[in-house]
Amino acid sequence: MPSASRRAPGAIGSGEDLPPRPEGPLIWAHAADPDRAPALAQLAVRAAGQWPDITMVMTQCHDQPIQAKLPRHVIPQQLPDDNTAPSRKFLAHWQPDICIWHTGHLRPTLLNQTLQKGVPTLLIDATEDGFPEQRLRWSRRGERNVITGFEAIFARSANAAKRLTRLGANPEKIDVTGPLQEGAAAIPCNEAERTELAESLATRPIWLAAMVQADELNMVIEAHRRAIRSAHRLMLILVPQDIDSTSAMVAELEAQGLRYVRWSAGGYPEETTQVLLADTYGEMGLWYRLAPVTLMASSLTTGHGGRDPYEPAALGSAIVYGPNVSRHLSSYSRFARAGAARLVRDAPSLAAAILRLNAPDQAAAMAQAAWDVATEGAEVTDKVLEKIEEILDRRSLSNAGA
Repeated sequence: MPSASRRAPGAIGSGEDLPPRPEGPLIWAHAADPDRAPALAQLAVRAAGQWPDITMVMTQCHDQPIQAKLPRHVIPQQLPDDNTAPSRKFLAHWQPDICIWHTGHLRPTLLNQTLQKGVPTLLIDATEDGFPEQRLRWSRRGERNVITGFEAIFARSANAAKRLTRLGANPEKIDVTGPLQEGAAAIPCNEAERTELAESLATRPIWLAAMVQADELNMVIEAHRRAIRSAHRLMLILVPQDIDSTSAMVAELEAQGLRYVRWSAGGYPEETTQVLLADTYGEMGLWYRLAPVTLMASSLTTGHGGRDPYEPAALGSAIVYGPNVSRHLSSYSRFARAGAARLVRDAPSLAAAILRLNAPDQAAAMAQAAWDVATEGAEVTDKVLEKIEEILDRRSLSNAGA
């Protein structure tokens, strides 16, 4: 592995507001399209599974902030100006082991400086839009130098590959892979608990309301009350976004006359239980596996931005969501286009969706569509990870021989 103790002399305390470079190997990944940042974040998650001490510095343009929630080992930074001095300062500070450039929209000065420093550079998810035909001649020359310097290119389409070839890329370096998609690794759970609960609740219809905000609770409860008029054995698993709001939720459940148990207090659902209040942290993998239908809350009212739909999709749960999902809009749009998620706006539409999707054939079809979306692009990620491993191994041998 590369040396873990390198630091850029003079970078810290020189007026640059940059955090220290972490020890261990470092990937610098640029999200030219901020909507694609989740795909790079998922790549970082997968990489950390193989190299626990790896870090990703993810850059974006000044006018395109990244909205995605990033893992703890991903450091968001603004891209330096495409001039020599800022480029050199950025590279001297972070000293990346690998550069991954996403989509296109190249910064020739910065990338040429990167190549000159001997940093292996990959172009992934290359698109036609990332390489517009009409460019100034001098800009095209700088771009051509960069394109010929990429160690490997993963193109989203054959047309993107053809355009890159016209611009000077070596066809032997291009692999047409399709899009790199964001996804989510399956959240683990206590398998013994899952088996016991699944056997106990095997004949009952279940739905999950995940990450419910305090101002969404009444809508969720009203929807459940409407639904149990038609399906009296229906049980709701209610997961609050904020565990500190549990007392208020208990009070509301009691005021509504619903029969509930609290998971944190050792409560276990019985035949007459209408609501399982799942008021503990770290057990979402269990609840997603038990429920064929999940409302991804923090989306029914404004100001919360929604939650990641890939979590339930990776575990076979159909997805229902509200209209306020600004933080994950592109993801929900992708699921909705595939017939893998359903939009609801109020308690009546939520109740109707829950009843409809608890029909086994409906839930299964929607969950399969969600799984297809969640796993799309996994092969592309595998190929990129193989290339990262090849580069890190090569650099490790080089450092060992130095």
